Amino acid sequence: MRRMPAARQPGCMTENTGAIAPRRTVTRPRTGRMIAGVCVGTADYLNIDVTLVRFALVAFTLLGGAGLAAYLAAWLIIPETGSDQSVLGRLLHH
Repeated sequence: MRRMPAARQPGCMTENTGAIAPRRTVTRPRTGRMIAGVCVGTADYLNIDVTLVRFALVAFTLLGGAGLAAYLAAWLIIPETGSDQSVLGRLLHH
């Protein structure tokens, strides 16, 4: 039996089906949040447990403050679910 090259086998990841995957974006949901929804939105986007994101945030905050700076930057840049503009975008357009 003749084998096809890996790139031509049906179902192979390199097979071009013509379908375009929808673009995923990070958003801050209005539910499940403790402060501004940055950790929940990040966890949803990465498909991991929100506790891991919160733990990493606390660890980076305690190890020099980078976690707090990253949280504030994410809050400014990531829009809320259902909104097309971030907090920073709204501030700059006023």
